[in-house]
Amino acid sequence: MRGLQGKVAIIAGAAAGNIGGATAIRLAEEGMKVVAADLNEANATAVADAITAAGGTAVAKGFDITDELSYKELIDFTVERFGGLHGLYNVAADLSARTLGRDGDVTSVPLDVWDHTIAVTLTGYMYGIRHALPIMMGQGTGSIVNTMSSAVWMGEDVRVAYQAAKSGLVGLTRHTATVGGKRGVRANLVSPGVILTGAALASTDEKFREEILATVRSPRLGVPEDLAGTVAFLFSDDGAYVNGQSFLVDGGANFT
Repeated sequence: MRGLQGKVAIIAGAAAGNIGGATAIRLAEEGMKVVAADLNEANATAVADAITAAGGTAVAKGFDITDELSYKELIDFTVERFGGLHGLYNVAADLSARTLGRDGDVTSVPLDVWDHTIAVTLTGYMYGIRHALPIMMGQGTGSIVNTMSSAVWMGEDVRVAYQAAKSGLVGLTRHTATVGGKRGVRANLVSPGVILTGAALASTDEKFREEILATVRSPRLGVPEDLAGTVAFLFSDDGAYVNGQSFLVDGGANFT
């Protein structure tokens, strides 16, 4: 894609086998310099090592998305290392059984689950935007992509904290697009459906995946690389006139 060669990107939530890791690899293939960041630094290091082994440019950095100082340090590290910041992809999420597995309906969701989910998926994304946006506006160019979810449009009867946090990203992203737009910075959303990440493959069986496939207009379920391609487009000059929008990447699911 046009305009990515030599540019700098942060993937905030870059775990191997998942959407963030696949996106880091794709952006490096397009010629970007990538900072693979994750709460689990070993996961980020595995992604960065795969990129460098393939001839790309990448470094790993551990960070905690719920800690504003940690996120600021990640952005400062990136600018010091590579001289700028042109793309920020927020994809970190806590999908553990401890959090997502306890995320019930509005009458029963534990408040610690609610608070933690908002902290990771909404407030944490805001921290990154807060500190990346001034740098990008100063450069006169940049692209921010946040990860929403098709669950927002489904109105599920469980996972209320997850849906609320992801829904909040609509307002955050469109606000960011307005603040940054006239100064060359775009902000958009990608909304994945069921994606066969490493975590999803480990936690589902073939029967479940066949049931989900029956709800999708495409002949297969999604893979992390499908999201990676969309993010690459939104970072590139080919997506230069796309701002404040939400891209459903769900294979044409019947329920969205």
